[in-house]
Amino acid sequence: MKAAVYRQNGGPEVLSFEEIADPVPGDDEVLIKVEAISLEGGDLLNRQMLPLPMSPHVVGYGSAGTVVAVGAQVTDLRVGQRVSAFGEYGSHAELRAVRADHCWVLPDGADAAAAACVPVAFGTAYEALFEQANVTADSTVLVQGAGGGVGLAAVQLAAKAGARVIGTASSREQLDALRRFGLTDGIDYRTEDVRQRVLELTDGVGVDLAVDPVGGPMTQELVLATRHGGHVILLGGSAGAPTTIDATTLPRGNRTLSGFMLSGMFGTPRVHGYVAELIGRVADGELEVVIDRAFPLSAAVDAHRYAEQRGRIGRVVMVP
Repeated sequence: MKAAVYRQNGGPEVLSFEEIADPVPGDDEVLIKVEAISLEGGDLLNRQMLPLPMSPHVVGYGSAGTVVAVGAQVTDLRVGQRVSAFGEYGSHAELRAVRADHCWVLPDGADAAAAACVPVAFGTAYEALFEQANVTADSTVLVQGAGGGVGLAAVQLAAKAGARVIGTASSREQLDALRRFGLTDGIDYRTEDVRQRVLELTDGVGVDLAVDPVGGPMTQELVLATRHGGHVILLGGSAGAPTTIDATTLPRGNRTLSGFMLSGMFGTPRVHGYVAELIGRVADGELEVVIDRAFPLSAAVDAHRYAEQRGRIGRVVMVP
């Protein structure tokens, strides 16, 4: 099969498009012919800095495609079904082997590119908003990086629940474009003081929940923009800078700071169930996966380079 692989960490240029051996599914896995690949923030971070589990390494979390083989212990999936799938690696290829309990059968006619983007982005946002926190119509939610994959999903889901949604982004144009997804108030973090602006928008109270997929120095500002008794959920580190906070600001405001990685939870019935529902909501048009740009897998270098740029709205996908 063809795949985008690398043998050392670094920039997008370490990727090369090569012929490598087809993966062989284990007893609890299925083999998928990939139709679409969701380029996740974790894919970029893995390529940049995390140790390679094998060489050449095929990076990548999310994809969608058709089941072409099933392992001996797999009973709930069959050849010919179209699925969205998550794996710790392997999406950047024409074929991938993934655990059966990390797959979701697609509704008839579902778009593969949109479905590939749902588990990581919408699943992470849903877990933060409704499982880790208890967002309701009375809540005020601050979303850092509202134009990114997780951020845009969080904006939509919180707005659908009736919450007031405040989001940050890198330009006024980006923020204006996010209003159709439910953004109530936008803050340009490059030109505005996020903490001060949030307090102005909330009459000095602060938000109930701050969702932070970005990390870096801004996390401390989000803590201080959260109300007494509020909650900050850290979901990632796409800022590429150390995330440091003054821990004393947590007890002084009776605030909580938590975080999670959904990758280790996809196989649980609870998470698997709501991801299936989210895929259905996207297929029905209630929720929208915004595709900013699609690249052929053979242009993975260009796709990774483009995905590292700020100021976009929506997802970058690749097609084998």
